[in-house]
Amino acid sequence: MQAAVKARAIIRGVIIQIEDLSDPALHDYTAMTDVALRSRMEPERGLFMAESFNVIERAINAGYQPRSFLMEQKWLEVMRPILERFGAHGGDIPVFVGSQKTIGQITGYRLHRGALAAMHRNPLPAPEGVLANASRIVVLEDIVDHTNVGAIFRSAAALDVDGLLVSPSCADPLYRRSVRVSMGTVFQVPWTRLEKWPDVQTLHDHGFHVAALALGENTVTLDAFSDMLDQNPHTKVAWVLGTEGHGLKPWTLKAVDSHVMIPMGHGVDSLNVAAAGAVAFWASRKRQ
Repeated sequence: MQAAVKARAIIRGVIIQIEDLSDPALHDYTAMTDVALRSRMEPERGLFMAESFNVIERAINAGYQPRSFLMEQKWLEVMRPILERFGAHGGDIPVFVGSQKTIGQITGYRLHRGALAAMHRNPLPAPEGVLANASRIVVLEDIVDHTNVGAIFRSAAALDVDGLLVSPSCADPLYRRSVRVSMGTVFQVPWTRLEKWPDVQTLHDHGFHVAALALGENTVTLDAFSDMLDQNPHTKVAWVLGTEGHGLKPWTLKAVDSHVMIPMGHGVDSLNVAAAGAVAFWASRKRQ
């Protein structure tokens, strides 16, 4: 307990030394090792997990509020700039601290990146709110791998995509692994979940040309599509990316305006969906 008292003198927060892993106050974290439970409970409670100083800071800067923090004692000083934002006037947010072994027992893995924060989710905007002022967006159809979702968000942020829409069955962008892989960019690019898909009419109503990254007949190369955008610089584009195994659904392919393929060499037939998305975002970027 002496360490907790010392930490309290440094940081104006509620420092709680972990002594009992069955403490109900730790339930947000102790349930994390069960994937099925986590995927079911996080949306139900309106919570998600943010990991590392940078990711937590980006979430807070984007307006998300922490419910609690979990970290090893040695990371308190590193996390001080974030924790002190919830000091004397905000300051009943618990900061759970423990040894590396204890934290590992709670999370099921070694926490390398400093800290975890259980964050409250914000209400998602309507699709119209994401589309209103956008000129380039991405639609994710049923992509189930959280790593791919996070990587797509990171590429979208880096390459100036204005927003993302995710289908009803798409993996959760705020799942811990998605957030971590995205390096917190899920908090920087506007996004929302669609209630139904395909719904290209909403995209058309906002003036978007809907382009599917897909193989097959009647496709144009990404080079040709990019040339078209150069000749028509005011064209608004909605890229549609499909699930990892089977790609886009047949009815989606029928509904879109263009099928676009990335030319391949050495007999390679396709790229990972996150890599393909990054190539398309770069090729369709607005030229300076």
